[in-house]
Amino acid sequence: MNAVLSPQPRRPIRELPDELISQIAAGEVIERPASVVRELVDNALDAGATQVTVRLSAGGVRLICVEDDGCGIAREELPVALKRHATSKIASLADLESVGTMGFRGEALAAIASVAELSLLSRTAEAASAHLLDGRSGELRPVARGIGTTVEVKELFFSTPARRKFLKTDATEFAHCVEAVRRHALARPDVGFAIWHEGKLAEQWRPAGQEQRWADVLGRDFIEHSVPVAWRAGPVRLAGRAGIPDAARSRADQQFAYVNGRYVRDKVLQHAARSAYEDVLHGQRQPVYVLQLEISPERVDVNVHPTKIEVRFRDGREVHQAVRHALEQALAAPRAGQAATEAVPATEPQHAPAHRGWAQPAMEFAPVVGHPVSDLAALWSPSPAASRPAPTDGQAPQPLPEGDWPLGRALAQLHGIYILAQNRQGLVIVDMHAAHERIVYERLKAQLDGQQIASQPLLIPATFAATPSEIATAEACTAALHTLGLEITPFSARTLAVRAVPTSLAQGDAADLARSVLAELAQHDASTVVQRARNELLATMACHGAVRANRQLTLEEMNALLRQMEATERSDQCNHGRPTWRQLSVRELDALFLRGR
Repeated sequence: MNAVLSPQPRRPIRELPDELISQIAAGEVIERPASVVRELVDNALDAGATQVTVRLSAGGVRLICVEDDGCGIAREELPVALKRHATSKIASLADLESVGTMGFRGEALAAIASVAELSLLSRTAEAASAHLLDGRSGELRPVARGIGTTVEVKELFFSTPARRKFLKTDATEFAHCVEAVRRHALARPDVGFAIWHEGKLAEQWRPAGQEQRWADVLGRDFIEHSVPVAWRAGPVRLAGRAGIPDAARSRADQQFAYVNGRYVRDKVLQHAARSAYEDVLHGQRQPVYVLQLEISPERVDVNVHPTKIEVRFRDGREVHQAVRHALEQALAAPRAGQAATEAVPATEPQHAPAHRGWAQPAMEFAPVVGHPVSDLAALWSPSPAASRPAPTDGQAPQPLPEGDWPLGRALAQLHGIYILAQNRQGLVIVDMHAAHERIVYERLKAQLDGQQIASQPLLIPATFAATPSEIATAEACTAALHTLGLEITPFSARTLAVRAVPTSLAQGDAADLARSVLAELAQHDASTVVQRARNELLATMACHGAVRANRQLTLEEMNALLRQMEATERSDQCNHGRPTWRQLSVRELDALFLRGR
């Protein structure tokens, strides 16, 4: 039975007490000990610190102490620092619109002081000694300390016991505190970080180069199973590393996105990253990445949420496309080429036979150029006399020396499913159907990418009840919809009619397609919706066109498939996200047979 709220007698409108106002405001900023750690480390970095030390007790509930060697706070400014909306980082609306610091709202110290016992100890380079401010009593006295600041927070939420009951175990809260520092450490390799818990050193990251810092924080495996990202498009610059599909995880706990050095959780960035992985990562697996986006401060609003973890871009589509294209480019290059750069093992591979199976491969595709879009079968028809496909720049391919073939020379076929090949590193095992499926799929996409999406009018328009937002988007984006092969017009005040759809998607649900495109167009790039649906169709066609298991291949055909894999984008995964090949080094093979022991 639902409880019914009884009407309350009218109360007069009055101002809230300052203490209650502060505690309400603190609830927006301070959620748990990790929130305090994040705010205090932000302040330390803004002060120019090169070393930040965090000391915790009981997961940060009993004690949070953050020490830095930054510029410090002058004695006369210490009492002001604890007042609400007091900051040194902005002074005008112009400053707010071009924030270049981690903090700027002037709320953190005041919020913390309202729900905990806070003391502030600081010294500047000009001061003869440091000064300690007691946040409760306001007492200010000289003490000994080097240049920098120490903020000590005890008994978090002591004045709001109901909030304290919502905290988790000490171990859980400590893990959140460590995660807060890790996020800072990834973005600031020039700063050293140390975390102590109950008097023991729990984590430490010394100043290092960017790649070394990534390895120190996320592990060497992250570097080995990721590819570099570098992209510049107009005012947007992106750098970082993107995990290969094999490194995907069941949870999205290794996704770090930064905007001008600030860790953020932003739907535009998350959607763009997920879109870039769609063609190589399927199901519910989550990609791993560290992305550092640099953009003019005037083009991003960081004053969206009190925790400063959300941002709003002036041109979200511009950022979305930059992130998506940067990741797609990074993930497209076949990783087989990396094997050729590794050291040659002690056991040299045998010389290949005199034939060059890849020069005129029996499994080669017919050239794409000159075939109409409707003649899709020509893209995967075997052509014994076909030559190696020309690269996209139109230049004739130069044969690689046999020893430089990344995927090596075919040796045999196993159970009609796998190709066994030998390269400089050892043994390569290839799933021939999965590999050929990706090659066919990429050829189909390349054939269609450069052409206008054909549109097919519907004999009976598909109508659906639309929201005001969908109607406004359809009216404002008519030109964009036409380029995608869609014609969506108002049918009535609350109904839209789909009058034409892309020819390749004519058999689908036109209303569902329209809703998806309109929702995408309202926030992101609408072409991703049609592209996603089109790619699903092409993937199905490629699966049927790829070489089947149990088909016996000649050595020439196997070598032809290996050479095509080396030249095809995203050939490390099939269309369903599974790996197409694996490498076993000579050292790993020796270990299987206990050689050298």
